[in-house]
Amino acid sequence: MEQLDVIIVGAGVVGCAIARFLSRYDAKVLVLEKEEDVCSGTSKANSGIVHAGYDAKSGTLKAAMNVRGAKLIRELSETLDFPYHNNGSLVLCRNKEDMPGLQELYDRGIVNGVEGLRILSHNEVLAMEPALSEEVVAALYAPTAGTVCPFGMTIAFAENAADNGVEFRFLEAVEDIQKKDRGFSVLTDKGSYETKAVVNAAGLYADVFHNMASSDTLTITPRRGEYVLMDKEAGDLVGCTIFQLPSKFGKGVLVTPTVHGNLMVGPNAEDVEDKADTETTQLGMDDIKKRGLMSVPTLPYNKMITSFAGLRAHGDKGDFVIGEVSECPGFFEAAAIESPGLSAAPAIGEHIAGLIADKYDLKEKPDFIDMRKGFTEVAKLSNEERDALIKKRPAYGHIVCRCENISEGEIEDAINRTLGAKSLDGIKRRVRQGMGRCQAGFCTPRTMEILARELNIPMTQVAKNRPGSELLRGEADET
Repeated sequence: MEQLDVIIVGAGVVGCAIARFLSRYDAKVLVLEKEEDVCSGTSKANSGIVHAGYDAKSGTLKAAMNVRGAKLIRELSETLDFPYHNNGSLVLCRNKEDMPGLQELYDRGIVNGVEGLRILSHNEVLAMEPALSEEVVAALYAPTAGTVCPFGMTIAFAENAADNGVEFRFLEAVEDIQKKDRGFSVLTDKGSYETKAVVNAAGLYADVFHNMASSDTLTITPRRGEYVLMDKEAGDLVGCTIFQLPSKFGKGVLVTPTVHGNLMVGPNAEDVEDKADTETTQLGMDDIKKRGLMSVPTLPYNKMITSFAGLRAHGDKGDFVIGEVSECPGFFEAAAIESPGLSAAPAIGEHIAGLIADKYDLKEKPDFIDMRKGFTEVAKLSNEERDALIKKRPAYGHIVCRCENISEGEIEDAINRTLGAKSLDGIKRRVRQGMGRCQAGFCTPRTMEILARELNIPMTQVAKNRPGSELLRGEADET
């Protein structure tokens, strides 16, 4: 049996970030993921916000990783070519008696090392964002905040890691981790592996593996958050990400433009028992809509194109759980990674990779590939560039998804790149086919044909995501 250096459990944004930073070193690294693709759990359904770092309590891992992570995302969006927008954020204060709370956030941000923070007056806020409520008294402005595509960032980390030699195995669930004299045996539903080190980045299930290695037990509660997504026609209503100052009435919801030009409102927060419960509710939608109007009274909910829910891994320790477990040498973890987990992900990856490299004296690769080219976006090319591309490869001229202007060539790219898509959801996350107004109502049949052709499988094997989610039943000719 081949001896591995590191096994990472989980291919969400944190697991993929760790894989990417570890791929800098000369080591045999394997990522095991129980779903059929990267970014299939918590990482696929969140706000896409890069928090500035003023919210987390000073001195915590959340604060340190948030501030460092936000800086790394700005840098990595250039080298790894994923969508990021440095649009800044505002925390709104609607009552004068709540001003001490705003000042507290400012002071905490300064201690945490957040740059450029300012408290704006009523007039300054409305001059910056005219669509905001006239009731706003003041706001905390954080120019270093931004928005990112959570799919794009996770996929970029994974592709770059794979291009640097990290192996990914999907639809393989880890069932047990056993400590040995030298390293670990990792048992899955498909086999077993021997490795020097293990990294627990299992998201909502990280408590299961933590408790195998540590007597200081961890409990992770799924915390569901629901969102409303609006059409791109509403995307420029606000420029900054708009937060509400937490008050006696709750934390409030955010209103934000997405990095792709939509407008999003949410989330609420509800603890649930089922770690797969991503249902949306009418009660939740009504609550989000009502609270969103407190910030932006003219929110055009008639432009809503979909709703969705995500689950956050809320831990009972009050902070991220990051590092090597002292009573189980070689077992590293990034657990209880809730908000601001997306913002912190690259910093967590950098930190965990550094700990492992130091412990095992890993050497950096002289041929490490630090750049990655993102997906071709035909709709963003100039007429001359588009014409030249289509002349070279006609599939780029065949529009499949009319809402997002996604071509057959782009869908082919999503399937055939490093760690390419094997499902409809995989294509959607890579090139946004099906994410527009009709929510895949028009383009699904043609996309299924392309997927079947490129993977050389019958149409009856084309799935939405994991096995069992196939859309067609019955006999079909091989394609």
